[in-house]
Parts: sequence; structure tokens; C-alpha cells
Amino acid sequence: MTLQDYLALKGPQPDAHIAYGAAPSQFVELFKPAGNGPFPVLVLIHGGCWTVHFGGIEQMRNMAGDLVKQGIAVWNVEYRRVDEEGGGYPGMYEDVATAVDRLKTEAAAHSLDVARVAVMGHSAGGHLAQWAASRHRLPPASPAWRANPLPIPHVISLGGLADLRHEEKLIKSSCERDMWQLAGAASAARPDIFADTSPAEMLPAGVHTTLITGELDDISPVRVAQDYARRAQAKGDQAEVVVLPNASHYDEVAATSPAWKLITPHIRKALGMQ
Repeated sequence: MTLQDYLALKGPQPDAHIAYGAAPSQFVELFKPAGNGPFPVLVLIHGGCWTVHFGGIEQMRNMAGDLVKQGIAVWNVEYRRVDEEGGGYPGMYEDVATAVDRLKTEAAAHSLDVARVAVMGHSAGGHLAQWAASRHRLPPASPAWRANPLPIPHVISLGGLADLRHEEKLIKSSCERDMWQLAGAASAARPDIFADTSPAEMLPAGVHTTLITGELDDISPVRVAQDYARRAQAKGDQAEVVVLPNASHYDEVAATSPAWKLITPHIRKALGMQ
């Protein structure tokens, strides 16, 4: 699949639109399976190079439509990106933290089982998904720190770019993003801009990470997943790499692609469904 194929992806409309802030991009879409629940929940975080220009939440509906048929509720997160007012650092991270934790307060009303939660993100969203699962490691001084964050024991990264320090050149060439846009500026109070923005710096997080990448992915090549897995394993975390044969960066998020059949078992396993 190409970028244009990805941008054309469509899915059903959500069952609920839940605002968690006043900005246009501060909302979550909820997709619910048929039945009474309580349902396991997959938190989805879209990519798009951290910018508004490459789609995002609408394309994730393609996966959501298939997942609800399998009895999985989907918590589809929108957030302020680097080229939106209030986005970048720290707003983008504050948004993800707030959106994920909102699941705790909405769970009872929507028959959602917060004991069975995993998070999955694509590309830039892989970075934010891995960050969301690791944020209990944040220092209290970080603007994105929250008391008692929702525990997320398993994260799935689809072509993610989560090691901001070591993949700075790749992020620049693949996404044309400068690191100050994603991680802010250093200061005397915050000398290391990666300490509260890069999941690789928050290891060990006690999280099982599944890194899934297309064999033909040239945005986030297989090497990126392998490098991250080795780093996580060296710190004592569980991490595995899954390579999708003949798949591009965009096949990873299309429920219509052959790759999707290889991804869904990992989602079901992360949610304790098999």
C-alpha cells in the first residue's frame, strides 16, 4: 500500500465522541461491539509524522471496524500535533495522558473492562503508544506526569519511531520533524529533552512490547524495531519483533491487507483473548 492508499482508508462512524479538552483535537472516539460487555479495550493512537497533514484518526477507523466485530472495544485517540496550537511538547503528551486516563472514568458507563487494556499505535502513534504505556516512569516534575495513570501491561507498535534520541536522523529524513518540535527545548531545569518524551529513556517500564513492522517499511525499517527490542530486553523488559512479509508502512494499519491477519492474533493475545 502507498500513502495515497492509506489516506483513502475508511471505517464506520464511532458510537461515541468524547471530548477531554476544549481544543478541536482533544477528543476520543469510542467504538463498541454488539452485546452487553464488559468489553476488552484497545487504545488506538494514530500516526502521521506528528503533523495534521497525513491524516490520522479517520484512517484508524478502518481497523476499529474490524476489531469491534471480534468483540473488542476501541478507544481511538486524537491529540494536538506539533503544528496545532498547544501541540508539540508538552501539549501533545498531556493530551495523550489525559485521553488515556479518561478511559477510567468512562469505563462503567460504556461497559469497558479496564482490567483488559492494551495500547497500539502506528508510526508517530507508535512512539506515543509506547510512551503512554511507560509514563508511570515519568519524573513528577514533567508536565505530562499524572498520579495513578491507567496501567497498560502490553503495547503494540506498528512501524513505530519511539527512540527519539537514537533515531533523530531517521525521524528528520522520514518525517521532516526537528527534535525540538517533538521534545521541546533543553533548559537548566530540564537538561535532557528525551527523559520524559522518549520511551527508550523510560526503560525498564515493566511492559510487554510487540514491535510489528512491514518487511518493505522504509519510514521505520525493520532495523528500528530490532534495535528497540534489544535495548528493552537489555533493561529487563519483554520485547518481541514481528516482521510482516511484503508489507509496507501502510499495510500495517489496513484491515483489508494480508498483513492484518498476522497482526490481529497479537492484539487478541495482548488482551487475554487467546
